[in-house]
Parts: sequence; structure tokens; C-alpha cells
Amino acid sequence: MTRINTNTAALVATRQLSQSNQRLQLSLERLSTGLRINRGADDPAGLIISQNLRSEIESVRQAIANSQRASNVVATTEGALDEVASLLNDIQSKIIEAANDGAVSDDEIRANQLQIDSAVESITRIANTTTFGGRKLLNGSLGYITSGVVGGDVTDVRINGVQFGTASFIPVEVVVTQSAQHAELQFQNSSISESLTLELAGPNGVTTLSLLSGSTAQQILDAVNLVSDATGVSATFINAGNQSSGIVLNTEAFGSDSFVQVQEIGTLTNPFLSHTRNTSNELVSRNIGRDVAATVNGASTLGKGLELFLNTNTLSLEMRVQEAFNTAGATSFAITGGGARFQLGPGVDTNQQVNIGVQSAAASRLGNDTIGYLNQITSDGQFSLVVGQASRAALIIEEAIQQVSSFRGRLGAFEKNTLDTNVNQLTITMENLISSESAIRDLDFALETSNLTRNQILVSAGTSVLAIANQTPQSVLALLQ
Repeated sequence: MTRINTNTAALVATRQLSQSNQRLQLSLERLSTGLRINRGADDPAGLIISQNLRSEIESVRQAIANSQRASNVVATTEGALDEVASLLNDIQSKIIEAANDGAVSDDEIRANQLQIDSAVESITRIANTTTFGGRKLLNGSLGYITSGVVGGDVTDVRINGVQFGTASFIPVEVVVTQSAQHAELQFQNSSISESLTLELAGPNGVTTLSLLSGSTAQQILDAVNLVSDATGVSATFINAGNQSSGIVLNTEAFGSDSFVQVQEIGTLTNPFLSHTRNTSNELVSRNIGRDVAATVNGASTLGKGLELFLNTNTLSLEMRVQEAFNTAGATSFAITGGGARFQLGPGVDTNQQVNIGVQSAAASRLGNDTIGYLNQITSDGQFSLVVGQASRAALIIEEAIQQVSSFRGRLGAFEKNTLDTNVNQLTITMENLISSESAIRDLDFALETSNLTRNQILVSAGTSVLAIANQTPQSVLALLQ
């Protein structure tokens, strides 16, 4: 049936052509952007997932940048400490040279002292001027702040790392569970009955003492103490002032690294060893000291002599137990703030942050309360070379070198084992996230170009069909002729 008021075929062709045009425009849009999803209507669920993945990718990318920046901060700090270490080595050589006073004049000692003064000043200057992005690194501003430390209980408290979490301060309770001890041997006689050569060994070295028959406990004590700096072993009477009680040979230092050992040379009757016993009254020729042991906030610590070390996920510190507190109960203090916090993860929470303490490298902070500090070996200090304190200055510089070396090692371990591994792990995570986001949102060009060709043909065909449909009603004119 032929009608002219309603061209149904044209309507159908128009609808199909419109749909083909829409699909063609969609293909062109996708090919021009390279994305399969350009708006929510393209794939609502895919858009939600891909947007979440994009957010995660940006967070991970910033975490990588944070880790790399932290690595730069550590490298800058470590580079400055390298120069400090070089200056400390120079100071040590000057101290050792000055100790050779039999061949070095007073003028040379004063010249060495001036060089030491300059080096100490340079160390403090480095501590005050080492910066990264305007933040000072070695002046102590990135160290932790403590409150309530009892100097008679613990000293030289160094906080290396703390996780504050949501707390405003961290309480620290130290409980000594095992006291540190000297290495000790007791010669329980008032004299020796035979001449001998006694080999005495300690943590500092070994020496020999020539003892004559009849040598009294007082004479043995004097001989031991005369070389105590070479052996690290000194002598006292078992009962103070009572020579007949015998003598105690004990190390000046505490801990398992300390030992005292005696050996007789030139005799088989053991006139010395037969009277030598340990604190358990056993006949021995060697005794070893004992390290302190303690708990910090319930966690067991490592001990070395009177030094305590704790390294947990939430708290890392080291301190020195005072001899008076060595056998006591407990002491406590608080960490109230400070430290350098590095955001290393894509989320802002404690598990994805690392805190590290950066102590001051100024001369007034290198050393310890027991032997003194680096600034005390300058000309106006009490342990300078010009006042004949080369031995004490040597101890201070050895401690300062050890502290800087330990600090550099800790920073190096943090950079290698924390920052570098974190960057590697985050890089792998970002690769996988980008791959997942690409699979959801990016366009498959091969597929879409096929769709484009198909849609182009359909548009062309639809246009032709619509033209034919529009011409069909004109056929009714033949009926009017």
C-alpha cells in the first residue's frame, strides 16, 4: 500500500543512520584520545575502577618522589659527615704526633694545637651550615627531644628512631635485669714464694712482670698498676688497706670484651696461680667480664659493657648505664618530640612513615659524659695538648670517630635497606597499577579501527538508503498521469 503522508521507510532509515553516526562519532573520539572510556556513559563501572587506579598511581608516584628526596637528604648529610670524619682523622694524627714529646718541641705541640683548634671549629661550622632545601641537617634540629632523663641512672642517651603514631610523647622505662661486671681474678696470698715472670693480659694488651721471691702483695699491686694503661687491668687489695688479704686484678672496663688472664713463666710450682681464684672461689687463670642486660618498655636490649642498645619497629635507641644504677631497679624518661619524619608510602599513616633521629655533629656533641667532648680538646679546653692531656684527647677523638662512623653507617643502612628498597617496591607497584588502569581504560586501536571502517560503511549505506526512501513516495505521481 502506497502512502505519502507518512514515509515509514524514511523514518526507519533516519533512525538507523542516526545510530550509525553516533557509533562513528564514538569511534572517532576514541581514536583521537586513545581512550576507550572518555565519559561515564562509555563504561560506568570501568570509569569508577580506573579513576581509583589513577588516584593510587598518583599517590605511589609521589611516594617514589618522597623516597628519592629522602635519599638526597641522607646523601647530603652523609657527605657532610664524610668531611667531619676526615677532619677527625687529621686531629687524631696531630694528637698522636704531640704525644711523641721526646722528639717534638713545645712549639710544634702548640702548632699542632692550633691546627686542632681550626679543625674543631670547622667541624662545628659544618654542623651549622649543612642544609637541604633550607632545612639544617646536622645542628641537632632533627634530633629527638627527651625529658626527665636522670643523669645518675643513664647518660649519653641517643634516640635513633621513634614511631609516635597518634601519641604526643613516648614514655621509656629502663629496667636493669643483669648488672655489668668487670673481669676479675683474686690473688689470695700476701706474697709469692718463688721468683717468676708473670704474663698479665687484659683488653688493652699483654705485658710481663718480673717478680722476685718474697714479693709482697703491695709490690705486686704496684707493678700491676704501673702498666695498667697498657693492659687495661688494675689492682687493689681484697680488703682495702690490708696487704695480707691479697689483691684483686680487675679490668677497668665492663663487659664481655674485657678479660684478665695471668700465666706464669719460668716455674712449675705455680706460686702465683695456685693462689688465684675467681669470685666463685675456683682456681682459674682467666676471667671474662659481663655485659649489662635490661628491658626497655618490656623489650629486651643488647648490652655491651655498660652500653645498652634497642632496635625495634617503634623505638631505636642507645644509652650508657651509670655504675651506680648498674645494679639498681628502674628509671624512666620520655621522648617528647623531634626527629625527621619521611613519608614513604602512598597513604598517610604510621605504617607508611619512617622516623629517624639526626644528632648534632657539633664539637660539643661528639664524645660522651664519661671521657669528655671534642670541644674540650681545644686550646681553652681542659684536655688540650698544651696542658699535657694527649692521652685524654686521644680517648675523646677515638669516641668521636666511632660515633661519626656509626652515624654514617646507620644513615647508609637507612638509605640502602629502607629508601632504595622502598623505591624499587613502589616502582613495581606503579607498573602494575598502570598496566591495570591501561587494560580498563586505554583503547585497543586494532579493534576500534575495524569498528571505524564498519561505521563509515554503515553511515554511507544509511545515507543512500535514506535518499531512496525519500524518493519512493514520488512514485505516486505516475498514478496521476
